[in-house]
Amino acid sequence: MTDLPTPLAQARRRPDIQWWLSLGLSLIGLAVSAYLTWIKLTGRVASCGSVGDCESVNSSRYAEIAGIPIALLGALGFLAVLALLVAESRSPSLAEGARLALFGVSLIGTLYSAYLSYIEVAVLRAVCPYCVISATAMTAILVLGILRLRMAGSDA
Repeated sequence: MTDLPTPLAQARRRPDIQWWLSLGLSLIGLAVSAYLTWIKLTGRVASCGSVGDCESVNSSRYAEIAGIPIALLGALGFLAVLALLVAESRSPSLAEGARLALFGVSLIGTLYSAYLSYIEVAVLRAVCPYCVISATAMTAILVLGILRLRMAGSDA
């Protein structure tokens, strides 16, 4: 006779609202980062209307490291978040490790976003609304990740 999962065990494996919010935020962050990467690589002018000064930020010396656009690093960070969310939801054996790795990736992303936000305000005296969206998304993913780790710990 096979052991059928109980309804409670099935419910624990279903993604929760924080997982879905993290997924949505990572897709938003990926879209913004991909747009800024495209702008940087094609030499186009970022369109942010009358809100902020995207061009000053995206053309500054802080917009790349060793020739690699910061926006591309952001896109890779959001792709890592997406991969970890998928791994967590697909493999119960990887779930705990994926949650911990997601915490690490989002912590690094949030800290680096805080540094870049400081550079925007204090050094460049220009703010890119797309960068603010990206930083906010990564910070929210971090907060949701902490909540999800706490919830997983209390379920154990």
